[in-house]
Amino acid sequence: MNNTVELRDHTREIRLFRIRLAICAVIVVILFGLLFSRFFYLQVSQGEHYTTLAEANRITIQPLTPNRGLIFDRNGEILAQNYTAYTLEIVPDQVKNLESAIDELATVVEITPEDRRRFNKLKRESTRFKSLPIRSRLTDIEVARFAENQYRFPGMDIKAHPLRHYPRGELVSHVIGYIGRINDKDLEQFEADKRLKNYRGSTHTGRIGIEKSYENALHGQTGFEQVETDAVGRPVRTLSRVVPVAGNDLTLSLDIGLQQAAVQAFGDYRGALVALDPSNGEILAFVSKPGFDPNLFVDGIDHANWRLLNESIDRPLNNRALRGVYPPGSTFKPFMALAGLELGKRSIRYAFNDPGFFSLPGSSHRFRDWKPGGHGWVDLRKSLVISCDTYYYMLAHDLGITNIHNFIGQFGFGREIGIDIPGEVRGLLPSPEWKKKRFKQNWLPGDTISVGIGQGFNLSTPFQLTFAMMLLANDGRAYKPHFVKQQVDHNKHLVEDNFVEEMYRLNLKQEYLDYVKQALTDVTRPGGTASRAGANAAYTFAGKTGTSQVINIKQGERYNASRINERHRDHALFTAFAPAEDPKIVLTVLVENGGSGGSTAAPIARKVLDYFFLGKMPEPAEKAG
Repeated sequence: MNNTVELRDHTREIRLFRIRLAICAVIVVILFGLLFSRFFYLQVSQGEHYTTLAEANRITIQPLTPNRGLIFDRNGEILAQNYTAYTLEIVPDQVKNLESAIDELATVVEITPEDRRRFNKLKRESTRFKSLPIRSRLTDIEVARFAENQYRFPGMDIKAHPLRHYPRGELVSHVIGYIGRINDKDLEQFEADKRLKNYRGSTHTGRIGIEKSYENALHGQTGFEQVETDAVGRPVRTLSRVVPVAGNDLTLSLDIGLQQAAVQAFGDYRGALVALDPSNGEILAFVSKPGFDPNLFVDGIDHANWRLLNESIDRPLNNRALRGVYPPGSTFKPFMALAGLELGKRSIRYAFNDPGFFSLPGSSHRFRDWKPGGHGWVDLRKSLVISCDTYYYMLAHDLGITNIHNFIGQFGFGREIGIDIPGEVRGLLPSPEWKKKRFKQNWLPGDTISVGIGQGFNLSTPFQLTFAMMLLANDGRAYKPHFVKQQVDHNKHLVEDNFVEEMYRLNLKQEYLDYVKQALTDVTRPGGTASRAGANAAYTFAGKTGTSQVINIKQGERYNASRINERHRDHALFTAFAPAEDPKIVLTVLVENGGSGGSTAAPIARKVLDYFFLGKMPEPAEKAG
């Protein structure tokens, strides 16, 4: 048997071992190098970044929403205030099966179909919000019940939020407006305006009225706090805090007592009233009737109430005082009278025998006076006192539309005047250029005749009429109308109280102004169209009645209110200032489908003036059948 002897090359094995050892050492060195490089990257290069991320696991930055500024009337009566309400909110991204989760939630806290609809609407409109409310104004019992079961509802929480309340509700809805929840469109606008940072944590913003136009002042400055949290995100302690700054409080020129008196004087009538101080432009009362309850909109109006408001034939959401356009009717005549005097087409002594109609040369068409058979001999004073249409048919023909447009446009008709709430409309003071552009038709002589008595294409708002009458009462001085009288900060330090602005002055002859104003004073005396309203007044007041035609009456026919649908009857107008010799208030009353200005609008104005001067709260007007 042969035994084989294996000879080993120890030298070669040692060399191979050393090579392998070297390779391993190189690999280890490379791995340690890579590890060191990674440590250097994490600890040095990106150290600050990862420190921040680590801190974020235990420290959160929470925005602190400022208290919204309060709104008061001129006497300190609160019109907009804040209160804290518990809101149940959901973070949709943290809930696996949202619908099922809400179904389960409804077994603990009442969730109505309307709550679901509103939540889904917010989810569609506010994709950039993490947390959305599904129930607001929870009771203490509901809060306690949810707290017991919160472990069942990840992604859901109860938060305390400041909400807005309007204690006067409908009374000042078109002035104060309301706030509404912030949506994606609002966030885009905040970003464009570089205001987004200040709205971190905010859920509401002003939508209309004072709430919208003074949003920047009312909102305040958002604060923040650094909060240390535990493993499940619950706050442990506050590390630092920047206190939010509450919004500024606003004091309005509005007199809530006068506002209440005006609304009460209207009774069941629809319409508008604007009253201002002619010496400074402060708005004393601003009524659009009917109004609406702004509290319905604060946290999202439900479908039933929205439909009720939006589809109502009475249009409560329409601000009639600022956005309602109506033919001014005979309230236009004082400005026509001034135009005739200033442009030399009439003199104070000019008079004619009124046959009760006017016809253009070469035409058989009759523009009829409201009084069949006419008013006999009529001069300018009488034309205003008894509101003679024929006088102004003739005057309009003699002036021509260009003179009418240029002169009367100075009083604010047909343009935006400017006011510190949004939504003002221009109305319409027509011209040949406007008609050509609008209808592609030439201006006709008959168009001018209708404009002369405030009809035809002529349209104005109650606000514009009040502004125009202010100019007349002020001998041509125009002050910018405004609501805000004073602004103070959260420490009650005055921010601003100089909102009075003289816009311009008209160069009018005092003789002509005095004559027209005296004629308007006579309108409220025996023989005038507002004599009933002026009877036994403890003060003097000047005014002009007007009737705004709603539907056309055929040639040869007469207007008969009893045969016409109530909604098609004429609008009633009255614009006035008092006392006549030293005006302290200018006002305009519009009564939709109220008929004659002298029988409906002027008595309402008288009741409001009685409250202003005598403190007498009026009885409601009785609506005609």
